[in-house]
Amino acid sequence: MSQVNETRTDEELREQWQRALAEVENTRKWAARNAADQRLAERLAVSAAWLPVLDHLDLALQHAEADPQSIVAGVEQVREQARRVLSLLGFTPIDATGVAFDPLRHEAAEVDRDSDAPPGTVTRVIRPGFAKGERLLRPAIVAVSAPPPLGGEEQPGGPDGDD
Repeated sequence: MSQVNETRTDEELREQWQRALAEVENTRKWAARNAADQRLAERLAVSAAWLPVLDHLDLALQHAEADPQSIVAGVEQVREQARRVLSLLGFTPIDATGVAFDPLRHEAAEVDRDSDAPPGTVTRVIRPGFAKGERLLRPAIVAVSAPPPLGGEEQPGGPDGDD
C-alpha cells in the first residue's frame, strides 16, 4: 500500500513541476510581448513629438521664396521647437563652454592655442551635445585650449624665420 502512495506522490510532483514549467514559459512570453508593446508605444510617442517639427520645416520650404529674414526667424522657431522636444524627452544640452574637457561628454575637434583659458578648457562648442543625467545622447563637439607651441610665437615666413 505504501508503494501506491509513493507513486501517486511522484505523479503529483511531476504534474506540479509541469504546471510550474508552463507558468514560467507563459510569464516569459508575456514579458516579451509587454516589452515589445512598451518599445512600440515609446517609438510612437517620440515620433508624434517630432511631427510638429517636420510640419514646420515643410511650411518653411513652401515659403522659401519669402523674405529671407522671415525664413531665418521661422527656422529659429523650428530649432527651438526641436530643442523643446528633446527637453520633453528628458535630454538637455551638455554644459561645455568654459569647463574642463571631459572625454566622456566632449569630443575635441579643434585645438585653440590663442585662448587665454587654461589648457584643457573647452573654449567653443562646435556642435552641442545632449544628455539625460549621465546617459549621453551624443557628445558635444568642441574646441579645447592648449598652450602655445614650444619656442614661443611662430616666426613670420615659416618655422625658420625665413621670408
